[in-house]
Amino acid sequence: MPNSYTGKRTADVVVIGGGVMGCAAAYRLSGEGLSVIVLEKDEICAGASGRNAGGVRQSARDVRELPLAIHAVKHIWPALGEELGVDVEYVQQGNLRLGRTEAHLEKLRGLVDRNIRAGLDLRMVSGAEAREICPYMSEEVIGASWCPTDGYANPLVTTFGYYRRALDNGAAFITGVSVMGLGKVRGAVRRVYTDDGVFEAGRVVLCAGYYSRAVASTVGIEIPVEREDEEVFVTEQLPPMFDQVLGTAEADFYGHRTKHGSFLLGGVSGLQRFTSNHDGCPTEAYTAPSLVRAIIGFFPAFADVKIIRSWSGHFDACADGVPVISNVDEVPGLTVACAFTGHGFGISPAVSVAVKELVMDGESRTIDVSGLRYDRFKAKQ
Repeated sequence: MPNSYTGKRTADVVVIGGGVMGCAAAYRLSGEGLSVIVLEKDEICAGASGRNAGGVRQSARDVRELPLAIHAVKHIWPALGEELGVDVEYVQQGNLRLGRTEAHLEKLRGLVDRNIRAGLDLRMVSGAEAREICPYMSEEVIGASWCPTDGYANPLVTTFGYYRRALDNGAAFITGVSVMGLGKVRGAVRRVYTDDGVFEAGRVVLCAGYYSRAVASTVGIEIPVEREDEEVFVTEQLPPMFDQVLGTAEADFYGHRTKHGSFLLGGVSGLQRFTSNHDGCPTEAYTAPSLVRAIIGFFPAFADVKIIRSWSGHFDACADGVPVISNVDEVPGLTVACAFTGHGFGISPAVSVAVKELVMDGESRTIDVSGLRYDRFKAKQ
């Protein structure tokens, strides 16, 4: 069968994955004058980047990825809409992470202590203080962590903003092409094998989410990720209630108001992996009601609110809960940025800076990503 793509097949950099990470990396690299080809098996923003709720969160992050979150919030998100030429709907009104038991509070205190030591401004608040910030929550909430500089943005608009600016810089995006593997020339990765022929580049950036694992394995690199599903609901338009991002100590629920007055409410029920449609992305008769009940437990004011739309998606959950962002020593020319474990969108602007420097300079000087190397899982000698 002849190849359907008839354009250029060589570039300075081939990026695998057309989500926010791939589009942002393509924008940064093409902005430096490099020729870039992006390969995406579906459509741009068809995966996790287009199915998440858009949290821009620093709080409750592992200290290894916290530098990315802090850099993005301090130096990129406030002016990103102007940089991309679109309204990314960035709102910075803080994040409450809620607890209803002493065990929840103990977990939150540990997260707060570690984040404070790493330089983040946040604190614990009582249930009463949390209700002063957001009066709509249940009396069952007995405490929370509070980070006033957290917020949220629109993932679709942001991803397509990066996409359009990368196009302006001359990057080429090829959709409907599945990457089958990587190939080396004289020990360095140079070829990307697809179901539509071979592409060649001096560097390859692998940021294909869960599917990065299979691609990396073709050159002997194992990335310990598995697929995890989650669901998001969109409510009817409501009167102004609150603009904070909300989450829980167990990270099983989150939500925030949108620019248009509806609320995005989502999370993980724990039942998705046992349902019949695990290979697809629908919501389920079992999972959706369990999430709704959990949400009402925290916010009784949502009890009679109509859900007008819902969707499901999956993300690449890493074995230790933080991403892999690294050049690969055993495969010169390969840069990996994946395994974001459901919280990659908020750090994506900073990840693109790190990836650009890894590709062009061999290391990330602006942001410390040394704790996110691919080889941290190897057995210690």
